[in-house]
Amino acid sequence: MSASTASAWFIRLWPQTLSGRIAAILIIGMLAAQALTGTIWWEMRQSQLLEVPLRLVAARAADTAVLLSATPREQRNDLLAQWNTRHYALQLRDDAPPPGGEEKPSMAEAQALIAQVLQERLGRSVPVQVQQVGLRGEEHGDGSHSANVLTSGKPEAYVRMALPLADGQWLVVDAQEGEIGYPVRPLHALADYVLRVYLLRSLVIVAFALVAVRLAMRPLQRMARAAEALGRDLQSPPLDTSGPREVQQAAQAFNAMQQQITEGVAERTRFLAAVSHDLRSPITRLRLRAEMLETEALRDKFRNDLQEMERMVSSTLDMLTGVDADGPRQPVDINALVQGMAQDIQESSGQVIAIHGRAGKPYLGYAHSLRRCLQNLMENALRYAHDVQVHISEDDGFLCISVRDRGPGIPPDQISRVLEPFYRLEHSRNADSGGVGLGLSIAQTVAHAHGGQLLLRNVPEGGFEVTLKLPQR
Repeated sequence: MSASTASAWFIRLWPQTLSGRIAAILIIGMLAAQALTGTIWWEMRQSQLLEVPLRLVAARAADTAVLLSATPREQRNDLLAQWNTRHYALQLRDDAPPPGGEEKPSMAEAQALIAQVLQERLGRSVPVQVQQVGLRGEEHGDGSHSANVLTSGKPEAYVRMALPLADGQWLVVDAQEGEIGYPVRPLHALADYVLRVYLLRSLVIVAFALVAVRLAMRPLQRMARAAEALGRDLQSPPLDTSGPREVQQAAQAFNAMQQQITEGVAERTRFLAAVSHDLRSPITRLRLRAEMLETEALRDKFRNDLQEMERMVSSTLDMLTGVDADGPRQPVDINALVQGMAQDIQESSGQVIAIHGRAGKPYLGYAHSLRRCLQNLMENALRYAHDVQVHISEDDGFLCISVRDRGPGIPPDQISRVLEPFYRLEHSRNADSGGVGLGLSIAQTVAHAHGGQLLLRNVPEGGFEVTLKLPQR
C-alpha cells in the first residue's frame, strides 16, 4: 500500500467531529499505555511458571550435593551414571565452570531463589552459579520446543547451575522440571489475559472516554445550537454562561455578539423606517400635484412611477424587518389561507389557481408573514404563466407548500441568484414581469424566520416550482 493510499484511508477512518477526534486520541493513548503495562502481566506469568520448578530443582540439587559430599571421589562417577536422566543431567568438575553468558534479570532472580532454597536445605550459604534459565513448552518430535509458553499445556523450566561440594569439587546440574501437578490451564490463562486485561479494560476505557468527551463537549454543542437559533431568530434567548471559565468567556462573548447584531439590525431598521416615512410624504405630494397635470398620458406616467417608488420602499422595509416575523406564534389554518388567497387573485385578475392536497392540522406560525410569503410566490408565478398550481403536503414532520407554474423556467446557473435582493431575470422570463426583485427574497426571509427553507427547481416536464418547507415542531 502506497503512502498516499494509506493517508487516504486514515483520513476516511479518522472521525470528522471534534468530540470523535478527542475520544479517538484518548482511546488510542490509553490502549497504548495498556499494551505497555500488559508486559508486566507477561513477566509475572513467566515468573509464576518458573518458581515452583526452580524450587524443586534446587531442593533436589541440594540433596544430591549432600550425598556426593559423603561419597568418596572415586565412587561419585558411578553414582552420577545411576542418577543421570534425560531431564536431570549431572557432571563433576575439579574447578569452577566459566560464566554461562550474558546476564539477564531472570537469571539474577533465579539465582537468588535457588540460593535461598539451598541455604534452607543445607543450613549454610552456597555460592551457586546459575548459567542458564528459561521456560519451554511442549517438546515436538524433532526435539524442538514450542515457543508459545502462554498457550503451552505443559510448560517446563530448564536451568543449568553449578554449586561447590564440601571437598572443593563442583557439581554441574542441567535439569528440566515441570509444575508437578500444579494446574497450569493455559487456555484459561489466555482467556483471562485477553478478556480481562485487554477486552474488558478496553471497553471500560472506551466507555469512559466517550462519556468524558461527551460531557466536555456539551458546552460547545450548546453554543452550536445557540448559533443556529440566532441564525433563525435574532431575538432568541441568550446563551447560558454557566460552566468552566473558558466556556463562560465564550458564552459571554457570544451573547455580546448577539446583542451587537440585534442592536445593529434594529438601528438599520429604524433608519430605513425613518427614510420610508420621510419618502412617503413627498410621494404623496407628488401624487397630488400629478393630478393637476393637464395631459392624461403624463398623469398616468407620473402615477405609475410614484406607485413603483412606493412599492419599492414598502418591499425593502418588509424584507429588512422580517415581514412581521416576531412576537408569539399563532395557529394558522393553511388550507383556508391558501384558498382565500386563490379566491382573491381570481376575483381581482380572473386567473384560476388549482389547489391540490390539504394540511392535516393548523400550523403554528406568523399569519401575516406567511400570507405575504405565499402571496409573493403566487403572484410571481402568475407573471410568467396562467397555469399555476399549489400543492400542500405533510411529510416527515414538515409542511410543504409548492407553487408550480408552466412558464419558461429559470436557467440552472441562475437559480441560486434569484434569491438575492433586487435581482431580476427579465431577459430569461418576461420583459414585462414588473416587480422590484424582492419577492423571493422576502419569501426566503419568512421561511428562515419559521426555521424552514425555500426550495427552487425547474420542473422536468416544463415550468418552475418553488416549495416553502416549514418544520411542524
